[in-house]
This record gives sequence, structure tokens and C-alpha cells, in this order.
Amino acid sequence: MKGYLFCLLLCLFGFETGSAFEKENYYIHEELDSADSIIERVIAVSPRYAHIVDEFKADLYVRGRVKVHRRNHLIKVVPSMFRFEKGIRDYIVESMNEIHYTAPDIYDLKVKALTGTLRRNRGEIGNIMEYFNMNVYSSSLLPDKLLSPLSKSGMRHYYYLLDSILGDGDSLRYKVLIVPRNKSNQLISGYMVVNDASWTINEFCFTGKVEQVTFSAKVEMGKSGDSLYLPGRFDVNMLFSFVGNKIEAGYEAVFDYKTIMLSKAPKKSAWKKNKYDLSESFNLSTDSTRIISDTVYMKKIRPYPLTEEESKLYNDFKLRNDTIRLTHKKKSKGAVFFGELGDAMISNYTINLSEFGSVKCSPIINPLLFGYSRSNGYSYVQKFKYNHLFANQKLLRIVPRLGYNFSYKEFYWRTDIDFVYWPRRIGQISLQMGNGNRIYSSDVLDDLKNLPDTAMNFDKLKLDYFKDDYLILSHRMEVTNGLSVEVGMSYHRRTLVDKSNIYNPQLQSQLSGRLRNLYISFAPRVRLEWTPNLYYYMNGKRKINLYSHYPTFSVDWERGVKGVLKSTGRYERWEFDVQQEFKLGGMRSLFYRLGCGAFTDQGDMYFVDFANFTRDNLPIGWNDEIGGVFQLLDRRWYNSSNKYIRGHVTYETPFLIFRHVRKYTSVIQNERLYGSALYVPHLLPYIELGYGVGTHIFDLGIFVSSINGQLDTIGCKFTFELFNR
Repeated sequence: MKGYLFCLLLCLFGFETGSAFEKENYYIHEELDSADSIIERVIAVSPRYAHIVDEFKADLYVRGRVKVHRRNHLIKVVPSMFRFEKGIRDYIVESMNEIHYTAPDIYDLKVKALTGTLRRNRGEIGNIMEYFNMNVYSSSLLPDKLLSPLSKSGMRHYYYLLDSILGDGDSLRYKVLIVPRNKSNQLISGYMVVNDASWTINEFCFTGKVEQVTFSAKVEMGKSGDSLYLPGRFDVNMLFSFVGNKIEAGYEAVFDYKTIMLSKAPKKSAWKKNKYDLSESFNLSTDSTRIISDTVYMKKIRPYPLTEEESKLYNDFKLRNDTIRLTHKKKSKGAVFFGELGDAMISNYTINLSEFGSVKCSPIINPLLFGYSRSNGYSYVQKFKYNHLFANQKLLRIVPRLGYNFSYKEFYWRTDIDFVYWPRRIGQISLQMGNGNRIYSSDVLDDLKNLPDTAMNFDKLKLDYFKDDYLILSHRMEVTNGLSVEVGMSYHRRTLVDKSNIYNPQLQSQLSGRLRNLYISFAPRVRLEWTPNLYYYMNGKRKINLYSHYPTFSVDWERGVKGVLKSTGRYERWEFDVQQEFKLGGMRSLFYRLGCGAFTDQGDMYFVDFANFTRDNLPIGWNDEIGGVFQLLDRRWYNSSNKYIRGHVTYETPFLIFRHVRKYTSVIQNERLYGSALYVPHLLPYIELGYGVGTHIFDLGIFVSSINGQLDTIGCKFTFELFNR
């Protein structure tokens, strides 16, 4: 009785429990097992069904209708959004695609034909292709954005209610309602129709929300043979809402399977090839210039005809194009200029340089470029990206960045130049130029740290800071799969910020007259990085590394040579690092990072400037280094010792502390626990613990630190993540 009352409440709130089967002969079977027992059987077989298909090839036809209810200029800050015309509210888009799937979860999609009435056909709302690549038996959907009701933890997060039984005799199907136990954007609501005996899914209909998109999706599985385990048709409806913009889209997708291969024991011949080479699964080298945009061709290949209304959209679009061609020459150059300037202020923009490549720029006004942390204060960065692809897939990439730290009133700049000349071996020559963090010399610290209370009172010390202008030239190549070698040199030119200290007799006496205005260092450098059993694929002649089930190990060595290019110091730097991320299923993950480093064989003054244990002076995203940094550590500690040992661990899960209060916190997408430790002289140890929440708009973390067992600092880190995931 309780189940029927619950279904009645669902109907009152607009959830249709039986509309899809009104024409079928179905009846309620009160003596049948509960919905929980049915779902338990489906969950038991889901891991096998999720991987029962080894490979398939299919044609995928997609037709979409887009309707603009409201829009304003802020729509331009949304990445990859369709480009809409003024006064036009209804649009259509069609594509015919080749899709190739190989286990585990590798989808290669090629667009063969693309037509529509949108000026920017490559736009989309909410990455629509993720919906069509869905494996209904996996533990997460879209992927790792929604927790599936068929996950092992599904019983803890969903109610299952038996709505009806369809069919009769030996061909029964159970319609089971799915209701989330808590209000959360990581959970869905809907129903699934389960086939008796085989416990396969016949139909799956659900609603949910991902970032600014509220959606409903209906998946109809194949009707017979091997296609029973694969989707045959998708219907997806979306509503995008963002700061006064309201855009609706509906998509229909139909699969036409050419070949389906189910899981079998591997053939002996299959093991002759490199098992880590997944090139047969990845062939992402579609030439966009060969995509057919002819509406006549699309008419020949679409599986079912357009409606009268859809045909009218194409005809109206053709008339508008003819009108635009006649009036375009009359448009003033001034209007064009100010229109492009407005776009540049609030959206990503690309400057095409004819045959020389293209420059992609960040918006000038963009909250994503701002960052705040307790130890680094407020900062802002502007990025530019230049890319040019040569013959044989050689690539030139130039990325300048300009930034300003408001807390320290310091300006930073950096330019990274990479030329990939041997893409098969990831062989590249890199040049990095910029100005680093303000730094103090080792001798100053060595003399002052022996004074009482030095370790705890940076603000009481008068440290002599140096500006750092650097140039790093390196050559990197993968000598064998997973093992890369990088050799190069670094050049630093450090100048004293407060030059009056040179004439301080007391300080000069303490430092034996070694304090100078200018210090130069030149150092050869070698870095080895190894990831065992690394999976990859070849995109033409270019090697793309994917993932490994093992950690990544690295060793970094640098040797300061006195006398080369007026170098004044001698030192040797060693650093070791290991890091790994585990996917635990159910949208959970665990990351750890361990590292140590030391400066040895020092001569004259040198500067403690580690490669791994450092603070980035420009804003970075939340997931850069995935928690492998200290959020509260004063930046002066990074140069306080010539040796260190550190460790980090991060645990991420969609449900932790706020699991039972999601009525008020449904926007929370994930929760994280952080733990970090640092061992340097005078910090034995430094401990940092944190808790963070992630939403589709921002991420916020609260951290607390202790030094030598005593509470030190409580602070936070805040980053904008809107459209950045």
C-alpha cells in the first residue's frame, strides 16, 4: 500500500508512471517479488552486461531542434554554445556519424555529414554526445557526473518501486520506478523496464541536472540478438538556464549497427601486437574540411523524413542567407569593430592568421581568471594560445600568460613555446621564459635561521628579496612507452629588490661582503619520468598517452655550473616524486603524491628554488595537480630549507557529510577530504587538513594547518569553475 501511495505522489508532482505503455496490456502483480529484489538481480548481472560488448561499429543519426525562449549578451561567455541570430528563435541541426566502440569504454566518433540552420554548427548545449555514448549498465552516467541506480551503492541512494508488469506468460517485463532518497544533482529519477529471466534493460527513462542543464532522457535498447545489450534509440530533451538565458533543445538519435562483437576469450594472434596500443580503438583524425554540409546529401541518408515544420526551418534559413549576402557589404566597418570588441570582452575569441595559424585568447572580463587562496591572496591572469599544425603533424604551440597578484602587488609574466618535431615519440623542444616568485638567497637564510624564533616569525625578519627572471630550454622525448627523458638547461638572473642593503655595513659584515645586486646561475638539467604499462593510441603519426594502472615516477636533477654565462653560484639539486590516482567506482577517487628533494654541493650564494615543491604565482584551476599542493603554507617556506619531504592524499566522493541535508545543498556535486604533510627543518612536521565542496559554479575548500603539533592557520581557497569542468 505504501508503494502505491508513493507512486500517487509522484504522479501529483508531474512524473508519468505509465504513459509510455498505455496501449500495452499490463497489470499489477501483488504477489511478485519486491522492486528491490528485481533491482538486486539487475545489479548482480550489470558488471557482466556492462562489458559484454567488446566492439561495435554503427551509423548514428542525430536530429536536434533548438528553441530560444530568452537570451542576452551573457550567453557569449558559455563555451561552445550555438551562435544564434537576432530575432530567430527556432533552429534545426542534423548529423550523420560513424561510431566505433571498443572496450573498455572507448568511443571514436567521426562526423560524416552536418547540416542545420545555425551559423555555428559545432556548438551544442551540454555536450550532447555524452548522452549517446551512454552505457546503461555502468556504475555512473555521462560519465562520472551522475550516480547510476545500478551501482553497487545504489540501494543507499535510491528507492525502487514496482509500478507494473507488462506482457504475459514467459515474456514478462517489470517497470520499476527510481526515486532518489536525497535531493542531489548527482542522482536521477525515472523508471526502467527490466526483462524477466535475463534481467536485461528494455527501456530506461530518467531526468536529472548537469550544471546549467536540466534534462530528460529516454533510452530504448535493441530489440533482438546482440543489439539487446546496446541502445537503439535516444530521445533527449534539455533546458539550459543561465543568468536570464533560457534555451530549450530536443534531440533524437538512432543507431544502425553494422557489426557487434561480444566478449570472448582472446585469440592467440591478438597478443602478438602491443597490448597497450589502443590505436585500433582510437582513430580521431577526421578532417573537418571533408565533412559534408550539403542538404541534398543529408536528404538521401537521413533514416526518416523531416516534418513540414522542420522543412520550413531550412527554407527560411536559405532565404536569410540570400538576404545577408546582399546587405553584408553595406554594414559599416565601425559597427563590425565594436561588435568584435564586445565579443572579446566577455567570451573566448580566436584571431585567425591566415596560413600562419591561430591565436586563441581568454575573455578580457572573465571571473574564471581570478583566484583566491589564504596563502597567495587575490590574483588575476590573462592567457593567449597560438597553435600551428605543420605537415606530418608537427606542432608549434605558444602560450603567453600575464598576471597580477593584488595582495603582494606583483606583476608576473610567462611564455611557454613548444615545438613537437617528432610526434610519434612525443619529441619536442621547449622554451620557457618569465619572472618567478620573489626569492631570498640561501646565505641570508643560513645566517638568520640560527637566531631565536627565526623559524616562526617571517614577518619579523628583514629578508633581502630578489627578482627572478628565468629562461629554461629543454628537449623531451619518449625513449620507450611510458619512459621519457628530458635534458636541457636553466638560466636565472636574480636582482636585489632593495639595493640599499648593499651599503648596509652590519649586514655586509654578517655575510662577509657577499651580498651583491646581481646573481646569475646556469645549470644543465635532466629529468626522467616513467609510467609503467601506459596505454596509448596513435592519431596518425602522433602518439597520445592515455592512462595506466600504475604510479608515475620521476627524478629531476640540476647542476649549477660556475663561470658559464657569468654564472656566480654552484649547487646540485635532486628531486624525486611519485603520484597516482585510483578510480574507486561510484564517482569516487583517491589520489596520492609523495616527494622529496635536496640541494647539495653548494658554493657561494645559491637560491633554494625547487621544481616540484613550489608555489605557482599565477591562478590555477582547482584540479591542477589534484590537491598535490599546500593551500595555507606561507610562500616563504618554499625557500626556507635546502631539503624537504612531503606527502599528499585526496579523497573525492559525491556523498559524504552533506548526504542527509541535500534538500538545501543539492548543487553540491562532490565533496573532498585533503591531507598533506611537510618535513623541513623547523617544521617537524607541518600538517594541513582540509574539506572541500565542488559545485558547477565554484569550488570552496576550508583548511586548517598545524606546525610542530600546534594549531597554526585556518583559511580557505575559492575558485570559479563555471563551464570549466
